[in-house]
Amino acid sequence: MTYEEALTYLTAHGQQHLLRYYPTLTPAQQEHLLEQISNLHLERPQFQNREAAAQQRGHFAPLGAVTLEQIAEKADEYRRIGLQAIRDAKVGAVLLAGGQGSRLGFDHPKGMYNMGKTRDLYIFECLIHNLKKVTDEAEAYVPLMIMTSEQNDAETRAFLKEHDYFGYSADNVHFFKQETEPAVDENGKIFLNAPDQIVLSPNGNGGWFSSMQRAGLLQTIEEIGLEWLNVFAVDNVLQQIADPVFIGATIASGCASGGKVVSKADPDERVGVLCLEDNKPSIVEYYEMTEEMRTLRNEDGSLAYRFGVILNYLFRVDALMHTLGSDFPLHIAHKKISHLNEAGKLVKPEEPNGYKFETLVLDMVHMQDSCLAFEVDRSKEFAPVKNAVGVDSVETARALLEQNGVVL
Repeated sequence: MTYEEALTYLTAHGQQHLLRYYPTLTPAQQEHLLEQISNLHLERPQFQNREAAAQQRGHFAPLGAVTLEQIAEKADEYRRIGLQAIRDAKVGAVLLAGGQGSRLGFDHPKGMYNMGKTRDLYIFECLIHNLKKVTDEAEAYVPLMIMTSEQNDAETRAFLKEHDYFGYSADNVHFFKQETEPAVDENGKIFLNAPDQIVLSPNGNGGWFSSMQRAGLLQTIEEIGLEWLNVFAVDNVLQQIADPVFIGATIASGCASGGKVVSKADPDERVGVLCLEDNKPSIVEYYEMTEEMRTLRNEDGSLAYRFGVILNYLFRVDALMHTLGSDFPLHIAHKKISHLNEAGKLVKPEEPNGYKFETLVLDMVHMQDSCLAFEVDRSKEFAPVKNAVGVDSVETARALLEQNGVVL
């Protein structure tokens, strides 16, 4: 993109201020800025009408799950189906690891956080160990695709290489970077935080599949012949990955996707719930639930909206293809965003002054025709590490690891 092309493009969308410092930049900086501008896609809804682009929700209804008791009855059959799919190279795993450990007071990739007390035990190590249990049983590898971010990509790659991928096959580990979105001020103007740098932030975990496409990994998926992708989050150290029982149950159900769920501890637990929205599978966030939804109970006294998601999903690859190029609902966050002011000085605001845009993996569930809600034992599969102390913290996750026989 040339300067003239950039000016025409930006002017048409009211963003020509991004070229304010162009004459003062070195040739390399000019090229860097023009490259960022060429990737903006300003015709998208969030730059036209921010409020209209926000997620509009439909009519919710409860969705039942295949329960722990029902799973136990058919566990052997499901395991056989799942292990065969793994041995036939039909299953891949996708680790969403683009975040930093900032909330833990750890300024590095979250997966590098050390959970050990008397020995080193990193979050990445916990997850890969859980995956290796399955691949050892199947005697076949599951391709592991790790989503990083611009911020943590180099450090993540170096860390895993240094630790020899914690015993996993390096040939079966693939990396790709999460895409970014520009941040805007209250009037929809895109921020700069340096004369040649647009303020970019990760676009949320909903962009994982399009990010894989951009990185060329869909070709790898096709070459291997993968039919299912198990997507999971980095911050649950008990996350069971490529679980053959889960895979087998989803395949046997004929559903296009599956989601692991836990029974909510109480009506006000801050987890999203797998449900129906306009008769399609969906997830309603805890803050979107009405008082009636939170407290509604079945005849047996159990909560009607009781199955909370743990960000562990299984998607059929051919069904995911339909999501490429789709307009995802946008989740708009009002944030404090450092930026250059009109005088060219870097401002670090004390109050929210702009907006960041994210898409979420949970919205991909609603793009599927069907989803099997698969209940798991929260004491064995749900140990989130979100906070330094308190609920869902390092301390609570360590306790659950020890409860499950992991030596810390």
